[in-house]
Amino acid sequence: MNLLIFSDIHGDVKALERLVATPADAYFVAGDLATFSRGLDKMGPVLATAEAPVYVMPGNHESEADIDAFCREFKFGFFHNRVIELAGYHIAGLGYSNVTPFKTPGEYTEPQFAERLAPWAPLKPLILICHCPPQDTPLDRAGEGKHFGSPTIRRFVDAHQPDWFFCGHIHEAEGVHAKMGATQAVNVGKRGYMLQI
Repeated sequence: MNLLIFSDIHGDVKALERLVATPADAYFVAGDLATFSRGLDKMGPVLATAEAPVYVMPGNHESEADIDAFCREFKFGFFHNRVIELAGYHIAGLGYSNVTPFKTPGEYTEPQFAERLAPWAPLKPLILICHCPPQDTPLDRAGEGKHFGSPTIRRFVDAHQPDWFFCGHIHEAEGVHAKMGATQAVNVGKRGYMLQI
C-alpha cells in the first residue's frame, strides 16, 4: 500500500495538482493547505480529484473547525486527533503547531500536545503524522541554531519509537530525513513523501 504524505501547500495550486496526480492508495495532508485559511475553498476541488481516500489535518494556519467543515464539504477524512488502521498499521494524526509569535489559529501548548499524544503510546505498529516537528532535530531546523519544534512531540517519539514519524511546519527543513532511534522521521513539506507499507 502506498501512502502519499505532504504538508504546507499554502495555496500553491500547481504543487497540489502535482501531488494528487501521483498515484497512491491514500493521501494524507499534514496541515497548512492555506495561509490563515485564506483560499482554502480553492484547495478542495483540486484535492477532490485524488483517486483514493484523502485525510486532512489542520496546520497552524487552519482551525480544527475550518478543517472539519472543509472535510465535510468535500468528503475527505478528518484526521486531527484521530487514529485509523491501514495495512496492519495504526496511523495517528495530530495537527496544529506549538505556540508561535504569529498568533495563527492552530496552536497548542505543550500540555495540550501531551494530553492528545498520551493515548497513542501503546499503539504498535504506529505511524505518527503531526503538523509540528519534534524539537532540536534536523526536522525543525530553520537555520543555524534555530529550532522551533515541540519538546513534547520529541519526548513522545524518543520514548515510544513509532515506526515512522512525519511532519511539516518548518519549511526550511522540507525533505529532511532523520533517524530518531528506531524511528524513521521525515519533514515532508509540499514535495511530499511516498510511504510503502
